[in-house]
Amino acid sequence: GLLGPSIASLMLVYASLAAVFGFVAVAWGADRFVFGAAGLARNLGVSTLVIGLTIVAFGTSAPEMLVSGVAAWEGLPGMGIGNAIGSNITNVTLVLGAAALARPLRVASRLLRRELPILMGIMLGTYLFLANGVLGRYEGILLLLGMLALVGWIIHLGLHERPGDADPLTHGLDEIPDAVPTGRATLWFVIGLLALLGGSRLLVWGASQLAHSIGVSDLVIGLTVVAFGTSLPELAASVAAARRNEDDIAVGNVVGSNMFNLLGVLGLPGVIAPGPIDPKILTRDYPVMIGTTLLLLLMSRGDKQHHLGMSQGLLLLTLYFAYTAFVFVRG
Repeated sequence: GLLGPSIASLMLVYASLAAVFGFVAVAWGADRFVFGAAGLARNLGVSTLVIGLTIVAFGTSAPEMLVSGVAAWEGLPGMGIGNAIGSNITNVTLVLGAAALARPLRVASRLLRRELPILMGIMLGTYLFLANGVLGRYEGILLLLGMLALVGWIIHLGLHERPGDADPLTHGLDEIPDAVPTGRATLWFVIGLLALLGGSRLLVWGASQLAHSIGVSDLVIGLTVVAFGTSLPELAASVAAARRNEDDIAVGNVVGSNMFNLLGVLGLPGVIAPGPIDPKILTRDYPVMIGTTLLLLLMSRGDKQHHLGMSQGLLLLTLYFAYTAFVFVRG
């Protein structure tokens, strides 16, 4: 009689360890992938600016994209969709909340005038795709094409900005390595890609087993556990940027990542495993994502200096923990 519970406990431990190792492998793999790809691009004569605007920008969303793609491939599209929406909620509430606690953040006026409204527009457009309760292949393709258009727009911003007038979305140049031998860059590129793929599979397996062990859906695990893990790079980058007084990077990192999540991370499950979505996404999670982003916009505009201070940071963190607890309890 004791054998059943002990096996279940053992599976819970194995699943948790697999998820943790998967998180580590994905985060490390993304870093090495960007290092190798940027080194190769530089050796091929690609400009530093274009590398920063494409490879480095993509690197921050690589964990979410790979995990969602693998989840859909493994027959768990709910986890992939939950990862995309959950990561956006986590980025605004946990990541910016923690960064604002580290040091009050000033939200650039350009972000308020242009990028945040564009993010809201992408959210509303994506909602129209999902409103019929199905994420189809054509919608997935359109979202991925939208991601390519976004990359093209960011490159255009970077190439046409005036010196000393950098856009918050066009950061990343400081992450580009100095000259790296082609052989070494290729090796790190391949190792990083393998770590991303292997870590994603391990994470998806561990997360799905964890969901079954504790009796919640793959969607709930995607919205919470997986979203938290894949948002760790953004959390580390934004808190570090806040401590260095680089407010534009701290906030721009989140806004850019959320755009990529809606277009690229949500697009992959649509292309790989099109089909019906859980109704709770439309009635519970999507409204929370829009609401928290709108709250960020209102809090930033409400302060004359466009600051996110300690009180706003505490509010955002409270919302994160309240939402996570609610999803688990209702799940």
